Amino acid sequence: MDAARRRSRSAGGRVGNDRAAETRAAGRRAVVVTAGTAILADLVLWACAPGTFAALPGAYWLMAALAVVVDARPYVLADRRASSVILPSICFTFAIALAWGFVPALAVQLAAVTVAGMRMRLPARRTLHLALQHAAAIGAAAGVAAVVSLRIGPRPDWDDAVLTVAAAAVWILARYGLAALVAWAGSERRRQRARKQSVEVLATAALLLLGPVVLATAQVGLAFVPLVLLALHAVHRMVRSNGESERAARVDALTGLPNRRALQSMIGEGGRERALLLLDLDRFRAVNDALGHRVGDRLLVEVGRRLAEVVPAHDLVVRLGGDEFAVLANRVDGAPEARRIAYHLAEALNRPFAMDGLPVDVTASIGIALQDTPDADCATLLREAEVAMYDAKQRGDQVAVYGPDAAHHSPDRLALLADLRRALREDAPDDGIMLFYQPQIAIATGEVVGVEALLRWQHPERGLVGPEELIRVAEPTPVMRLLTGRVLHNVVAQLAAWREAGTPLRAAVNVSARDLHAGGIADRVEDLLHEYGVPADLLQLEITESALMADPHRVLNTITRLDRMGIAISLDDFGTGYSSLQHLRRLPLAEVKIDRSFVLGMATNRGDAAIVRSVIDLAEAMGLRAVAEGVEDERTWRLLAAAGCHAAQGWFHARPMPPADLATWLSRYRPVRPGPTPLALPSPTP
Repeated sequence: MDAARRRSRSAGGRVGNDRAAETRAAGRRAVVVTAGTAILADLVLWACAPGTFAALPGAYWLMAALAVVVDARPYVLADRRASSVILPSICFTFAIALAWGFVPALAVQLAAVTVAGMRMRLPARRTLHLALQHAAAIGAAAGVAAVVSLRIGPRPDWDDAVLTVAAAAVWILARYGLAALVAWAGSERRRQRARKQSVEVLATAALLLLGPVVLATAQVGLAFVPLVLLALHAVHRMVRSNGESERAARVDALTGLPNRRALQSMIGEGGRERALLLLDLDRFRAVNDALGHRVGDRLLVEVGRRLAEVVPAHDLVVRLGGDEFAVLANRVDGAPEARRIAYHLAEALNRPFAMDGLPVDVTASIGIALQDTPDADCATLLREAEVAMYDAKQRGDQVAVYGPDAAHHSPDRLALLADLRRALREDAPDDGIMLFYQPQIAIATGEVVGVEALLRWQHPERGLVGPEELIRVAEPTPVMRLLTGRVLHNVVAQLAAWREAGTPLRAAVNVSARDLHAGGIADRVEDLLHEYGVPADLLQLEITESALMADPHRVLNTITRLDRMGIAISLDDFGTGYSSLQHLRRLPLAEVKIDRSFVLGMATNRGDAAIVRSVIDLAEAMGLRAVAEGVEDERTWRLLAAAGCHAAQGWFHARPMPPADLATWLSRYRPVRPGPTPLALPSPTP
């Protein structure tokens, strides 16, 4: 397996280098194709109308030269891949079209567009698209000028001004009408973006209306024509200011990388054969705790820089927030290539980062979502990538690909998840989300020592949904944080009510691996305890062994903080996971809960009985409480008492019940102690 992974990473490195070389080669080809096409088109125009060009005055050639020069610095509203481009040359080419007609203006515009495309390193297709738009616009404006016999002289009148505005309006309609037509053939999201061009249209109109001013000035004296560059500079500052504001809204302030909004815009442009790779740094919280947040921020900057260095220019590196990054990889042919890219990114991060002379190792769990349709939205891809990323964490792997055919990604599960998310966000009193409580009994005395909060959901159509199904659906997604927040709030509020009623009880709440990895659960618990005035020792959190194995260092930091707050930590389902005794020794645990699968069989199976007794002995040796789940009969209860188990819960004592029923049960309950007569262990099963 390791050898295969090394081969995959090596292949990923070669793929990254090959993709970068391919990008450079494509850029060179674009320059050659663009320049060659423009020269050929101008030669054809010259050959078709040699007399027209020979008769043109010096003002034409001066404006033509200025048009080509100013397009060496085109106006870009945001990054050149996702936003429109405004060519300042239209100020001159529009004036040329009004004065000397379509063909001379088209020849200049083709040359100017070529310079702009080469300056921005646009693909030949994009440059051709810009040229066609401007050719259509110039043709429309020249047609209007010819129909109304518009000629701008040194002293234009009001009629000339009105007709010029009409020609400029036709120019704008022709260019953006063609762009809208192309967008209509693309995606719905491009159509939506095409309607949001107010700044672009305003700047374009300003440039066009400078055209007749330039033309009138040229007839007064050519020496005044270059002064229009000052006006062009003012328009450039306006566009640049808007572009900087737009870029600021699309850029992460810490790393300088594009942010979530930029990713949404990029995905909204549509396209196929793309993959979204979501990277979550492992054990980043440990770096913050050990070296401080300043060093942690510097590490995030370096991680972003290293990712940007190894990702080709046609792909997008994004910081989503916290220690999460994303890479939108274009031109990805299926899951195998996406995996190679992911391992290439992981290999780039494997080299230690030098922080104040101290090498810091960084690894990342990577989830991959493939964009199968052009109209896939950003939220869906992010959710799928996040599900895959948590799958990777739970399996202890580094890379996972989202698979819609998996059981937990089925349409039925996704529909249930959507209903649960809606119920949690609306937080209505009748949303059906409720908590039942099952008593925990001290075996030696028979007294109630606490309860466990168990989640239930009365779905309006599906009926009662149990906790196992809810957790399976919610845990790989951000909905788990909403669900945990609701459960914690309701439990702490119930603890406050019991305490005020004079019957304080300790309640145990299950928390998921996702909650512990996020790290914010400690702040949430602290705020709730302070809000309701509940002592910390009345709340206990239960974690599973799988949560420990996914990221033990991050989990250790979180539960250590909870322990210092006075929150007891219980290790749930002990014996069914993969944790080692080393984890038990290092973690600040208060108890271990013996899984019901062993407890249910201990009265009839000698192996289960031996496992239960061994866990109890281990807990006793480590100073931990041992709690048995699934106690359903008196014989099991007595066997646990003989083995020295501290507490038990199960149907033998009480089923889970709502708070009102629990109050009634507590008022009627009388402690019962096991008899002193030891019971024989079960005979070996055949």
